[in-house]
Parts: sequence; C-alpha cells; structure tokens
Amino acid sequence: MEKENKPPRLAQQLLTKFLRKELIEEVHGDLDEKFYSDLEKKSSFKTKINYWHQVLNYIRPFAIRKSKSTNINSIAMFQSYFKIGWRSLTKQRMYSAIKIGGFALGIASCLLIALFIKDELSFDISYPDGDRIFRVVQAYNYKGESGKDVWFQAPFAKALKDDYPEIEKVGRYNSSELFGAGNKEIRRADKIENTYEEGFVYFDQELLDILKIPFIYGNPAKALSQPHTIVITKRKADKYFPHEDPVGKAFIINNDEKNPFMIGGVIEDFPTTSHFQYEFLMTMTGVEFWNGEQSDWGATNYPTYVLLKPGADPNQLAKKMQGVVDKYLLPFWIRQEVPNAKEMSKAGWFELQPLKDIHLRSEGIADPVSHGDIRFVWLFGAVASFILLLAMINFINLSTAKSANRAKEVGLRKTVGSLRVNIINQFLAESLIYSFLSFVIGIFLAWLLLPYFNLLSAKSIQFPWNEWQLFPILITSALVVGILAGLYPAFYLSSFNPASVLKGNVSRGSKSANMRSSLVVFQFTTSVVLIIATFVIYRQVEYILNKKVGFDKDQVILIQGTNTLDKKIKTFKDELLQLSRVKSVTISDYLPIRGTKRNGNGFWNEGKDKVDHSVGVQIWRVDYDYITTMGMKIVDGRNFSEDMASDSSGIIINQTMAKKLGLRDPIGKGIQNNRVWNVVGVVEDFHFESLRDQIGPLCFVLGNNSNIVAVKVNTSSMSSMVQSIDRIWKKFSPNQPIRYTFLNESFARMYDDVQRMGRIFISAAGLAIIVACLGLFALSAFMVEQRSKEISIRLVLGASLKTIFNMLTFNFLKLVLISIIIAIPIAWYVMNNWLQNFTYRTEITWDVFAIAGILSVLIALLTISYQSIRAAFVNPVESLKTE
Repeated sequence: MEKENKPPRLAQQLLTKFLRKELIEEVHGDLDEKFYSDLEKKSSFKTKINYWHQVLNYIRPFAIRKSKSTNINSIAMFQSYFKIGWRSLTKQRMYSAIKIGGFALGIASCLLIALFIKDELSFDISYPDGDRIFRVVQAYNYKGESGKDVWFQAPFAKALKDDYPEIEKVGRYNSSELFGAGNKEIRRADKIENTYEEGFVYFDQELLDILKIPFIYGNPAKALSQPHTIVITKRKADKYFPHEDPVGKAFIINNDEKNPFMIGGVIEDFPTTSHFQYEFLMTMTGVEFWNGEQSDWGATNYPTYVLLKPGADPNQLAKKMQGVVDKYLLPFWIRQEVPNAKEMSKAGWFELQPLKDIHLRSEGIADPVSHGDIRFVWLFGAVASFILLLAMINFINLSTAKSANRAKEVGLRKTVGSLRVNIINQFLAESLIYSFLSFVIGIFLAWLLLPYFNLLSAKSIQFPWNEWQLFPILITSALVVGILAGLYPAFYLSSFNPASVLKGNVSRGSKSANMRSSLVVFQFTTSVVLIIATFVIYRQVEYILNKKVGFDKDQVILIQGTNTLDKKIKTFKDELLQLSRVKSVTISDYLPIRGTKRNGNGFWNEGKDKVDHSVGVQIWRVDYDYITTMGMKIVDGRNFSEDMASDSSGIIINQTMAKKLGLRDPIGKGIQNNRVWNVVGVVEDFHFESLRDQIGPLCFVLGNNSNIVAVKVNTSSMSSMVQSIDRIWKKFSPNQPIRYTFLNESFARMYDDVQRMGRIFISAAGLAIIVACLGLFALSAFMVEQRSKEISIRLVLGASLKTIFNMLTFNFLKLVLISIIIAIPIAWYVMNNWLQNFTYRTEITWDVFAIAGILSVLIALLTISYQSIRAAFVNPVESLKTE
C-alpha cells in the first residue's frame, strides 16, 4: 500500500526530463509536499490525478529545458542540407533534369487521373436525400437465360406505394423514343422557326419530389401536376426566354399546335455528375400512350425510383417486393394464358440499387442512361500509379548508380563525427527538393494537358484551383512521394563504411547493380505490356469498324426530324429520288445503330401461344425500300412489294428468329404476337446492336415511322450531294434547318468507348516508354562515364568501334529481352480477358508480341546508342592523361 501512495513515478520521470535543471529540486519538493497533504483529504486516485495535472501545468516555455542544440542550430543544419542538395542538383544537370522530368511526367499523369477518378466517384452524391433514394432493378434466370433491367410496367410504381409502408415516395420516367421522348423539334408558341433539341423525357411529379432538384422559377410541388406541362432547365430557359420568368408560357413541339406544352417551372441544370442528363421534363399527368396503358401489366417501359422512409432496410424491402409478382403479375399472366406462368413468377427477384452506385456499378443492367464502369476507374488508377512508379524507379536507379561519386563525401562526414541519421536526412532533403520541383512542373503540365485529357476521356473537368484542399493535398503528396523515393537511396548511401571508402575500396555503384537491373526490367515489362495492349485494342477497333455487319453503312445520309413534314413526307421522298445520284430512299426510325427506336415483343409459331414459351423479338416497322436502302440481303423468299396487297400482313424475319422459332422452311408459315403474320422472306443476320452482343431475333413489317429518312447515294462529292438535299428540304420546311448525319459515322460512334480506351493506352504507353527511356539514357550515360578509362584502353589496344558498341549495349538489351519474356504472358492474360467483353472479336496473334518486342528493342537501342557511339569516338588521350 505504501508504494501505491507515492507520487506517480512516470509523472516524476516526465517532469525530470523536460524541466529546467535549476527548477527540478524545488518543483519536485513542492509537488511532493502537496501530494502528501492532499492524500490526507482525498482518495489516492484523485490525489494522483491532481499530481498529473500539476505536472502538465509546468509544460510552459519558461520551465522547459532548452535543447543542447538550439533552434538556430537546427535551422542552420536544415539550411545546410538544402544548400548541399541544391548544389548536387545543379552540378549534375543532365541527371537532375532526367530525375525531375520523369517525376514531373508521372505526377502530371497521376494528377490528371486523380481528377478523373474524383469526377467519376462524385456522381449522384449531391441530392439531399440521396442515401435513401434507390433505383428498382429486376433480375431473372429462366431456362438458361438471365439478365437484369430497370424497365417496369406503368402501374408498378402505384403498387409499390400502396403495398409497402417502408416507401415514402415512388417516381417514374420514360425516355423511350417509342413514346415520343428523346429528340424534338421545338419552338416558342409565338415563333415560327423550329429548333432541334435533345434531352426530352416524360417525368413523374413524384420523381421531381424525390430528387428535390433546385427550382429557379415555379412551384416545385405542382410544376408537373397538370396535363401538358413541362419543366425546363436554366440553360434552356436562358436560350428561349432570356432575362424573364417563362412560367406559364408555351412551347410548340413537333409542329403540334393543338397540344402546346405550358412551362410549369425552371430548374437548375443537372450537374455533369448526374446520370440524369435531361433538358425538358414533360409531365406524365394525364398521359396514356395507348388505351389502358397506365393500368397494363404487359408492357415494361418505366425506370422506377423509390425514396425509403428513414431507417428502412433496402435489402429486406427488396425481398418483400416479390409480393408484387404474386399479387399483380402472376394473375395477369394466368389471365393471358402465358405458358409456365407459375414457374416464371419464381424465376425473378428484385434489387434496390443505391442512387450513388448507378453510374459506376451498373454492369450487366440494361438501362437507358450512359454510365461509367468502376473497372475502368481502377484501370485508370493503376496506369497512373505505374507511370509514377516508373518515375520513382528512375530516381532510385540514378541515385544508387551515382553512389561512387558521393562515397567519399559520406566517408568524410562519418569520419568527422556525422551520425548516420544526419546523412540520411541530408539525402532525404535532396529527394524532397527533387520532389517539390517535380510537383511544380507536374502541376503546370497537368494544367496544360487538361484539354487534351478531357478530349481523351470525354469529360469536361476543370482544374480545381478554387478548392481549398488542393494545395494541402499537393504539398503532403510532395512530401510523401519525396520521402518514399528517397528512402532506399538514403539508407544505401549512408551505409558506406568510412574506412573502406577512404581507402578507395567502394565499388563504383556496382553493389546495387542487381537492384538497378531489376528495376529496369520492371520498367520495360510495364512498357511492353502497355504496347501490346495498345496493339490489341487498335486491332479490335479496326475489326469492329471494318467487319461485315450484314448491311451497307457507307454513303447513307440520315435526315432527322422529318416527322414535322407530316403528310408531305412521301412527296419529299419522291423528290429525293429524282436526284441523279440518289439510289434509294427509305422512311423508318428503326436503324441498326444505337439511339434509334427499339422494342420487344413475344412471338410464337401460329397456334402455339398457349403451349410454347414466347421468343423475344425486335419488330421493326419499315417501308418497301428499307432493305434495299440498307443493303441487306434476302436469303429466302422475297422483299416487300407494293404490288402485293397481302404484304400488309406479311413479315420478313432474320435467320436467328427462324432458328429460335424452329422454322426450317419458314416461307409461307404463320407466326403470331398479338396477331397472325405470314412469313414472306428471310433476311441474312445483321448486327443491329453492339458487337459485344449476339445477334438477336428480329423481324420487319410494313408501317409508318417518320422521324428519320435514310438516303442511299452514289457520289464522290458528299458535300454537293448534301447541298442538293438541303435545297429540296427548304421547299418543304423553310422554318426548320436540315439535320443530317452519316450512317457509317453513327455506327463508329457506337464504339467511342473502345476507341477512347485505345487512345488512353496509346498515351499511357507513350508516357511509360518516355519515362523508361529517360532512365535508360541516364544509366547508359553513367555506365559510359564509369567505364571511360576501360573503353580508352580497349581503343588503344585496337578494339573496333563495333566491339565497344556491343560491350556497352549487350547488358541493357539483355534486360529488355527479359522484360519482353515476362510481359508477354501478362499482356496475353489481361487482353484476352478484355476481349471476352465482345461476342465478336479479333484474335491475339503471335505477330502482336513480335511487333511489340521488336519495337521495345529498337526503342532501347536508340536510347542507348547515342551514349555508346559517343564513347566509341572519344579520344583515348583525354581519359588516360590523368593516369
């Protein structure tokens, strides 16, 4: 007990350590006296706590013991470190430039890619209740077919709201071209000239409530509550109604003057980091796309979002939502006599996808929005990290290679009493100088390259100069990178034995030769992998763009917005056919490129709808000239004919549809969806979606869809052809500028992401090669410098220039060859996995590896040849005169 009632020993030791010597005895006495006095009145625990409190009170400037080395000396020491570091930097300018240049390239790459990753990760995080907003996803796995999508029936949202108290609000939208969303010709009600606009969508008032988009004009609670109302973004309000409140004013859409849309509100523009990128939100109040559509459980057209009540568990709710299938869908299927209805009802399930995950984590989910891919973000980050790592390797390689030049300096410092920690600090200070200089140049390069980077990544990123955290992050990063890059050289260089150094027994940088060789191999392995990846991506892009896709995409002009011609469109087509260089013209919104109309229908062989499971089919409404204009091939039967009145019930199917329906001899057979069709022809399979997907079942029927007119031409002067078409267009629509694209260009845009990935890899491979070559160039220069006397002696003894060249290049080429051997299996594995994303893909052939290997060897040879040839031509007298 006596021991326990003494002052805390740790507190006494702490006091002794920091207190000024002349105060120690007096303070200890006073505190001990107070401790024992308090012990008579308070508990032991409280007395010890009070003792600690008194000790901590003495940690004040007047009482703290001064360090043996004053602050002034410490400052002088650090100033000395940086002065010596700066002298070393300026003394070896070539090596310093390579170190800083390589570092700066790596830092610029990392900074740009960090901005890209930050932008990708910031999608859909700005909505006030974002953590409670979820998108409903339905998944299925039935008879070997599986998938996920976000398309739901019109009454699905109401069923969720009515049946699940965990849900606070439910909202839908419909961006389908089938129902007139997407693109429009629009004008103010008091104007006569149409303007083409994109970004139309049908939107629930309740979805507007869920997202809580900031309003500039109008009442958010009622903006879409009335029929024929529309909400527009600030950008469009400024365009059509500058400097005024447009609420209550009207738009005429697609020349439909009988049904104007009244503006119910103006919202802030959707941020670029939102998966909603719409400009015109048209109400769904009072809208029914066909009779009974809003209560029909047979058509799925609506992405649906839910706002959960606080505390609701989304995973539990998703499981409970299976009740919607049992309560609504199963009875509907039974009434429709759908085969295997009960089996189908158990083959699916629901998921609730958090709003913030939609952009990056929607792989495998069919939806109407463009989004990123978290794998692409990680790939981008890995590329940046590798480039920075290559730059750090250059720094380490060059620092250890030049060790002999610093060996005597280290030996003398140790001899006169310098501690190893001081020498380590010296070299770390030098590394920090390089790091900070590199960061300054790297930031400037990143700012300079940002426009090109935005083009490369299809972004509109701004450099965040106005964000307060930018510079603290950069300064911290410079410190961390500088220390990491300098640690190995600092410990290696500070480890030299003074006696050995001063006797001249330290080998000239050779002790770390294996380390340097390993790092060079790593650098070139990374470079070769990126070169191979670039070649594979380029070949896949070329394969896609040049593959026979089953239709002729060349010299086809697509005239858009032709639905405003109304009944005059047939006359417009006839006048186009009068042009001598026009081969054929077709009117249809269904085209084999992304962004045109699509649908889904269940088909059976005639009379089998109560027995067989349906085949999901695209049914495209076209005119008589569609197949001819698109250059498709009829492989069985015939094309539609204006002379055959029975073709109104005729249907042309593709080969895949014939196989799916089991039709070996399809001509004349009957097939049905909601009516019976007679098969008159079979068209050769053509790619109407991405080459990532298998060709699906598709059929053509006669019908009217007048948004797009496709013109097949035969001309060497496309510009004059367009001018001729424009003259005809102005006769029919003088108040609407012509809009046109080319089918082959639209097809190529479907693969922008693949081409973008190719450009990224080309850029990354180029940067990696530049950084690796910088290091190789410096190492070869160092090697020539260290072996200058050996080279001179060999030359004096009669060695040829070829012998000298081979001697200096052999070791480096050996490392490059090792890199190629290591890189080939890595590159094959990575790129083979990437190609699995495409159903139709090129093969990775041996010549890709051969070309990449030869290119790497040539790059290495060019890099080191300058120094080798320069060494071979040097005058031996210059190197030997000091001996």
